[in-house]
Amino acid sequence: MTKVLIFLAAVGFCGCGRFNSAGATAIEATSSEVYKTVGKDKLNLYIFAPDKVKADELRPAIVFFFGGGWSTGSPKQFETQARYFASRGMVAITVDYRVRTRHNAKVTDCVADARSAVRWVRANSKRLGIDPDRIAASGGSAGGHLAASTAFIDEFDEVSEDKKVSAEPNALILFNPALILAPLPGHSLVVSGAQLKPEFLGAEASRLSPGHHVQSGGPPTIIFHGRADATVPYQASEIFTDVMKSKGNSCTLYGYADQGHGFFNQDPWRSRTLIEADEFLGSLGWIEGKPTLKDGG
Repeated sequence: MTKVLIFLAAVGFCGCGRFNSAGATAIEATSSEVYKTVGKDKLNLYIFAPDKVKADELRPAIVFFFGGGWSTGSPKQFETQARYFASRGMVAITVDYRVRTRHNAKVTDCVADARSAVRWVRANSKRLGIDPDRIAASGGSAGGHLAASTAFIDEFDEVSEDKKVSAEPNALILFNPALILAPLPGHSLVVSGAQLKPEFLGAEASRLSPGHHVQSGGPPTIIFHGRADATVPYQASEIFTDVMKSKGNSCTLYGYADQGHGFFNQDPWRSRTLIEADEFLGSLGWIEGKPTLKDGG
């Protein structure tokens, strides 16, 4: 039995740095497209395409979701990572989604948008030069929760979307993710915080908790988490990893001593996690050669 105290501050829970509510106006991507319209809100994703792609060549893709407690944040958070993986031959995409401060969104809306984004990428894969069977979802903190939710939670999909197109990724790369939002059978968990109440989430926490919905056949997963994280405790990722393995899924957890929430945003940890993510994708046969970054640690 593992006892974990998860405390999510009412506004903080980020791991993404500070961004204003204007969104991603400063991103200089190869292109941007609207993947979803909700009322008057047009949600964009920002595409970083690799150089020297042959005609009709389909590349693996990685889709990033920013952190910010489902309340704030910007897709610019993962611009550095997106540019790196584009340089490694992938189509890298950062996604804007509805958040509380800009759209008065519930977490159920965030999950719906994340699933919509992956589904849109797969539906448009041929046009974008993407292999529909090699799409990774990635994110940090609340964005890590959304990435994991695309793999395991389908309850909140938009009714109007074509469910014949899968919204599930083929791999997960997660940074200090929020994976367990409610007590989990078999483990002694204590959870608290305004962000785990139904009024904020839009549903009971267990319905939005990836750890509660893991099934066999899940995507290969790698998790990066600071062992000193006081916002989303490292032990929660340990439990999720155990649950994944109990279902026969591949899941590798990297723990970083003395590192807190959002450690991966700055070097040497940003470079180190990118190198390890690169090697993970290489092990899947998605990219070739050694990482082109140097570990500055």
